[in-house]
Amino acid sequence: MAFVDEAKIHVAAGAGGNGASAFHREPFKPKGGPDGGDGGAGGSVILRADFGMGTLLELRDHPHVRADRGGHGEGSRRHGARGKDRIVLVPAGTVVYDEDGTLIADLANPGDELVAAQGGRGGRGNARFASATRRAPTFAEKGEPGEEGLLKLELRLLADVGLVGFPNAGKSTLISRISAAKPKIADYPFTTLEPNLGVVKSGENSFVVADIPGLIPGAHEGKGLGIKFLRHVSRAAVMVYLIDTTAFDRDPVDDLAALRAELHAFEPELATRPSIVVASKVDAGRDAVDAVLAEVPEAILLSSVTGEGVEEVVRRLGELVTHVRAAQPERAGYVRHITRPDSVKVTREGSTWRVTGRAPERAVGMTDFNNDEAVRRLQKRLITMGVERALWAAGARTGDDVAIADTTFEFEPAEEKAGA
Repeated sequence: MAFVDEAKIHVAAGAGGNGASAFHREPFKPKGGPDGGDGGAGGSVILRADFGMGTLLELRDHPHVRADRGGHGEGSRRHGARGKDRIVLVPAGTVVYDEDGTLIADLANPGDELVAAQGGRGGRGNARFASATRRAPTFAEKGEPGEEGLLKLELRLLADVGLVGFPNAGKSTLISRISAAKPKIADYPFTTLEPNLGVVKSGENSFVVADIPGLIPGAHEGKGLGIKFLRHVSRAAVMVYLIDTTAFDRDPVDDLAALRAELHAFEPELATRPSIVVASKVDAGRDAVDAVLAEVPEAILLSSVTGEGVEEVVRRLGELVTHVRAAQPERAGYVRHITRPDSVKVTREGSTWRVTGRAPERAVGMTDFNNDEAVRRLQKRLITMGVERALWAAGARTGDDVAIADTTFEFEPAEEKAGA
């Protein structure tokens, strides 16, 4: 299965079912009264983190996600069935952005959920509108449209250790020696085109290592493959800087400084995390070893070919991971509840006045315009919401076209304003 760590999806929750307009029919009860049932709520689109998922491939290839609508109400006060939720499984470690680029959720752990689109409310049947002054209402509400929108999903691998290094520095060879991972290994740069995960055993404990494609200077700005995969080490508690002692055109110590600078430029906190420095390929790069140790005496000398230093790397990483786990609480996922203003706004679109706002748009969407009583009720609700006042203040006059949601109608204020 191809590794896909980004996807843009369109989510659409189900609309609520329509309420029913019906009257009780029974012998010897000529005035049985209204008994239309409510529509069922629409199903929601829910993103759920699951360890069984390792890629966003399915969502990339099928980006339109829709939930079921609610059932319609019926007579005898029978309510419609609730629409079935659409559960979408995503890999643990997925972060979600809305269409404005705002981070709205971090599904860090299996079971974390985000209601990506809320199902619409079911319309109320005419039995719900009966009162002492309105004994026989003939109207019912239509179901509320479900929420919909565009989301961007990014996967950030859940790993304890992140391997970073220049292309062909030996990261893939190292992870193949210390774990059961089988990455592609060759003697040319950018052999690794996607992250690799390996589980490493250290004593009684184990930890996960992530190997990402090689970095080059400017990776944080999009050069090479770095910007695409740097985020995969953002969750790693421990960093491994792998420097190549055989690079004939670069100095290993300069490489170390460049790697730290790239991580700092991408996310400053990354460069401050516990780390070890590993000088790789020392079996072929003995000439550079003394210079490396002079500048970085704590560096571990490694040859993945001969096995030199492999046990030391595993031991040091095991100690660091154990220490960090004890010092830090387990990472928790979260969902941000973004509060946006929901005031009524009036703008001009050619010869039409456009009214926006969740309350008036929902009221219009749930109104049956084929029923005069329902239309009169809508007019009163819009007046209460301040829509008529806002239209008049913006310059709308009797007979002008007004658009709310998908409906356009003539402006007929309840009463003319003085001085018009």
